[in-house]
Amino acid sequence: MSRRRLSKEDRFAQLIAVAWRLIASEGTDALTMGHLAEAAGITKPTVYEHFGSRQGLLAALYQDFESRQNKVIDDAVAAAEPVLNEKARIIASSYVNCVLTEGREIPDVLAALSGSPELAELRKQCQKSYLEKCRRSLAMFSGPRGLSDAALWAMLGAADSLSATAVSGDIAEQQAVDELYQVIVAMVERSR
Repeated sequence: MSRRRLSKEDRFAQLIAVAWRLIASEGTDALTMGHLAEAAGITKPTVYEHFGSRQGLLAALYQDFESRQNKVIDDAVAAAEPVLNEKARIIASSYVNCVLTEGREIPDVLAALSGSPELAELRKQCQKSYLEKCRRSLAMFSGPRGLSDAALWAMLGAADSLSATAVSGDIAEQQAVDELYQVIVAMVERSR
């Protein structure tokens, strides 16, 4: 019986899924192009065709995480009641939950991304996109000048730190959500 050949899109999705499983079980350092090819049951050149390099693979993993995170947050914010407490709670819980869903994997990918200027720029673009999403979601509750860039960056720093601390088990998920919620509400109230 012959094996069905996957489309380029399906192969890409398969490789991303296998890469996440490898990171979860063996850590980011173990994720090499050859190891991914072996785990996916394909040739190493096929992996290179999709990602170009290990850095390209890490960038694709980060973009995959961002895409999934944005969908969860977008859906939750759209369904939330149009009141500050509800929007802030949804933003906080969605962010923390997304990071916890990825466990230690996404911090490891982010750490690996930080070594390359190109990949650092990708991360920065994703962060800016997320901050604009938050700005739009909270605009109706802020003052006429809106939320400052500095306030949004501070919120993101708090979100990253609280989420990472929850992943490490030093605080509970609900504590991370509650503290991030307080940061968001205080940021908006200060902007009025």
